[in-house]
Amino acid sequence: LAPDPIYQVSEQEKMEGFETMFDGSSLFNWQGNTIDYVPENGELAIYPKRGGKGNLYTKKEYGDFHMKFEFQLTPGANNGLGIRAPLEGDAAYVAMELQILDNTAPIYAKLQPYQYHGSVYGIIPAKQGFLKPVGEWNQQEVIAEGNHIKVILNGEVILDGDIAEATKGGTPDHKEHPGLFNPKGHIGFLGHGNELKFRNIRVKELVPVETKSKKRK
Repeated sequence: LAPDPIYQVSEQEKMEGFETMFDGSSLFNWQGNTIDYVPENGELAIYPKRGGKGNLYTKKEYGDFHMKFEFQLTPGANNGLGIRAPLEGDAAYVAMELQILDNTAPIYAKLQPYQYHGSVYGIIPAKQGFLKPVGEWNQQEVIAEGNHIKVILNGEVILDGDIAEATKGGTPDHKEHPGLFNPKGHIGFLGHGNELKFRNIRVKELVPVETKSKKRK
């Protein structure tokens, strides 16, 4: 038997409740910048000079979820994963942005800790040193449950934090983040003018924390 195409959910993941977000050949589940984000060879490629504008967002809204995907950086690449986002505005502030970044690029040598790959932008820094060399495929998981955000990169937990705890004394970047506690919204890839690729994008919706606690009673 031929192996499953890279964009398909495995049988084990299907049993766990995961579903594919990107079928490898169309942007059927997506909206927004469908010009610069291009289905190509089972991958989602970003070519920022094709003339599109804005970010690419899911048509569906998600609250609590477990997302898995792979990404391939180019030198100096900068993108982001917007979560619980509205369709307008800068997702880093009107929602929450998880950085997707080539940490090794010289131009990023003097960033704040909360600006490197995997960080909740401006809020919680992620551990560095777990990206594969530029050009290789990285595997990432994002688990968002209420205020708890967890990011796993190539099998290593690089971020495990609570956005409420992290902002008790104000936001670390001293900026307004009015959408940080959005209960739900779209998931989006946020472009910053760089080429890179994604593939094997799948998601499992989680039962909200409040509902779980009600069930226990």
